[in-house]
Amino acid sequence: MRTSDWRLFVYLAAGIGLIISIYAAAETLNPALQSLCSVNGFISCAKVATSGRTTTFGVPDWLIGVLGFVALLAAAAWAEQRRDLFATTPLFVLAVGAVAFSAYFAYVELALVGALCLVCFAAYGAGVLTFVGATVLFGRAYRRAHRPPGPKGRTAAPENSGDGAVARPTRPG
Repeated sequence: MRTSDWRLFVYLAAGIGLIISIYAAAETLNPALQSLCSVNGFISCAKVATSGRTTTFGVPDWLIGVLGFVALLAAAAWAEQRRDLFATTPLFVLAVGAVAFSAYFAYVELALVGALCLVCFAAYGAGVLTFVGATVLFGRAYRRAHRPPGPKGRTAAPENSGDGAVARPTRPG
């Protein structure tokens, strides 16, 4: 896939994660919505929501999701604007944080609450997909930043950087 496709992938994954996190907020504020994803005693948004374990350091988990996905979208926009390693690094770091929070929240749900919230797990999946895209973008930015110097000290362009641009031969002199 081209780099522009990976950027779009990150935007879509983070955007879907944001929508899911907003729905999780609505579900918390309006318990009637919890019945939509409560299938049985184990797959139950209501059981998770009423467990008393839906805050981290006093912050509601849905708010961490909303703010996290907004931050990922902002970092993706900055990385797209600058297209260098310096701007891509925050996107990658935030995506690593998203996966870490997702793993922690999944542990709390499965091990401590003994239930699975489908809405929550959909948000975790969006975070993981964002991480995959951010990792590819970070890797490409890293490789671009660490290319050997070309003629006259300029950075050598690869044959195909994944951006859709093909390197042109340079004339000596």
